[in-house]
Amino acid sequence: MEALRLLRSRTVVLPMRDIDTDQIIPARFLTTTTREGLGVHLFADWRYAADGAPRPQFPLNQPQARGCSILVAGDNFGCGSSREHAPWALRDFGLRAVVSTQIADIFRNNALKNGVLPVIVQPDTHRWLLENPGAELTIDVEAGAVTLPNGTIERFALEPFARYCLLNGLDELGFLLERTAAIAAYEAHRELR
Repeated sequence: MEALRLLRSRTVVLPMRDIDTDQIIPARFLTTTTREGLGVHLFADWRYAADGAPRPQFPLNQPQARGCSILVAGDNFGCGSSREHAPWALRDFGLRAVVSTQIADIFRNNALKNGVLPVIVQPDTHRWLLENPGAELTIDVEAGAVTLPNGTIERFALEPFARYCLLNGLDELGFLLERTAAIAAYEAHRELR
């Protein structure tokens, strides 16, 4: 997994509230067990017409969304079923952070395990971000801070373990593998007893 320390990007905005995981990645695309290739299906029912043509009015299809790695979403993002494919699709599309006033717990945990940073901001900041798509933000993972274009800094909560994993580009398995020698030494010592 690629480390995430400092993220500077313009934002793409989806102002709808209660965006659930089936809207993020519809169930018909959950046939894969790999993380690659899901970005094309991200928000598929909103991004594409019935004939498969992109809907030009959808925010992620607009030219100004290209290169954006921060998604600003309405309240209660990622609600619904527990599907790890949702952060896989966001990440494969190129999004590394989701900003909202509320992010569903299961989605939040899945996102953190897959290198997508969920950021909770205050309602006033959120409102400004929704009204200003394309705003250039800086997100500092180590400091747990978002810097707005006017220099305002807003702090966000991030568990120490999640912060460590993001900063070091590790998932939970990578974290354990990093400690293979210590685990082996502990097991060897335990066997001597």
